[in-house]
Amino acid sequence: MKGTEVIAGSLRTCADRFYTVPGYPVTGIADAVGAELVINERVALEYALGDSLSGRRAAVIIKNVGLNVCADPLVNATTQGVRAGVVIIAGDDIYARGSQNTQDSRYFGELAQVPVIEPDPETCGDAISTAFEASERFSRVAIVRITSVLLEGDMRAGTSGQLRGQGRLAAPDLTMQGRVQAADRVAVEMFAWSRASPLNRWKGGVVGVGAADGDSHAVTVYPPPHNADTLATTRELGRPFVHEHRCVNPPEDSGKPETFGARGFCRTFCRDCPFISLMEILKKRGMQVICDMGCAVLAGNPPYRIGTACYALGSSVAVAAKSTHVALIGDFALLHAGINALIDVYEKHYPLLCIVLKNDSMGMTGGQPVYDLERYLAWADPVTCPAGETGQIKNLLKLPRRPQTLIIEGTCPEGCHHETVEC
Repeated sequence: MKGTEVIAGSLRTCADRFYTVPGYPVTGIADAVGAELVINERVALEYALGDSLSGRRAAVIIKNVGLNVCADPLVNATTQGVRAGVVIIAGDDIYARGSQNTQDSRYFGELAQVPVIEPDPETCGDAISTAFEASERFSRVAIVRITSVLLEGDMRAGTSGQLRGQGRLAAPDLTMQGRVQAADRVAVEMFAWSRASPLNRWKGGVVGVGAADGDSHAVTVYPPPHNADTLATTRELGRPFVHEHRCVNPPEDSGKPETFGARGFCRTFCRDCPFISLMEILKKRGMQVICDMGCAVLAGNPPYRIGTACYALGSSVAVAAKSTHVALIGDFALLHAGINALIDVYEKHYPLLCIVLKNDSMGMTGGQPVYDLERYLAWADPVTCPAGETGQIKNLLKLPRRPQTLIIEGTCPEGCHHETVEC
C-alpha cells in the first residue's frame, strides 16, 4: 500500500471528525477520508478543538505553509488543554513542487511544546494512533509530519488498536502563569515518552528520520528521542531538525503551579462595566460559553464561571460551533480573527449563538479605538441590543437552531480598571 492509503486508513480508524484546507502533498489523504473543507487552516483547528471539548477526536489535514495559519490556537491549546485527541497531519513539500517555500513543520513542535511524530515506512500506520494517544496523554495537539517521499512510497499498514484516553483542560483555579507552569511539567513527561517509544528503533550507525534511510530510525522526533551522541549522525528530508535538537533538554521545574487561591485574588470586570448584567443572566441560566481573549475571558473567572475554555484571540466562534454553541467575543477579537470562522459557520448553517461585546475599544490594552463592527456584519443580519436592555437580552439568549449573531452595545466607564476578587 502507498503512504496515502495507509495514513487515510489509520485516520478513519482513529478519528471521528476530519477537516482540511487541501494542498500538495496532502490532498489525497483529505479526499480519502472525506474531510470537511474549511475556510482556512486556523478555523479547521478551532473546529477540531471544539470537537475535542465534546469528546470527539479530530484530525486537521493541511500542508506545511498552512500550519502557519494555525499558530495562535496551536500554541495556546498547550496551556488550555484538550479532552479528546486533536492531531494535525502536516504535509511538508520538501521540493517546493506546489508551494512557495520548503517550510519544515517539525519546528512547530518546539514552538508550541507539542509532540511531533515523523513516521517511516515501517511505522506509518501505527504513528497515527500513537499521535492521538499522545494528544490525550499530554492534553495538547499532536503533529504528524509527512513528506511526498513517504506518501508515494510503499508502506506497511498499522497493526495497533485504537486506545482512547482522556485529556484534561487546565484546572480552573490556575492563573495564567500557573497554566504555563503546569504545561511545562507535562512537557517533561513528553521527553520520557519520546525516548521510550517503541516506534524508534536503535541499532547503531546512521539514524534515519522519516523516509530517509538509516541503520537506526527516529520516529518521535520532538522531543528528541535519544541522547545527543546517538543523534549526532542523522539523515533527514528537509532541514536537519533532529540533528539541531539533539541537545535540547526538558523545561526546568519552576515550582508548584500558581493558583488564584495562592495568589489571593483573580481579575473580573470593571465595577461599572455595562456587560455585567449580561454575565449575570448567562450565569443564572446556566449557559456555558466559549470565551475569547480580551475582556470576554473574564467570564471564566469568579464570580461568573460561565466559560468552558478559551484558546486564542478570535477562536471562540469556531470552537463554540462544535461544542457549547455559544461564543462570547469582543468586537475587536471578531474583526481580528473571528470573522472568518463566522463566515464558515453561516455558510454551513451550524447552530451558534455568537454574542459580541461591542464597546468600540480594545478594553484589555488601553482602550484603543476599534472599527465599527456593524459595517462589516450586515450579511449576518445581526440583532443589536443596548447592554442595559436586560428584558430584551433575556428574550434573545436562546440556544439557536441556526447561526445567530447578537451584538450587545455598551460604553466602557472612563478611567476604570478591572476589579479584583478575593479567592
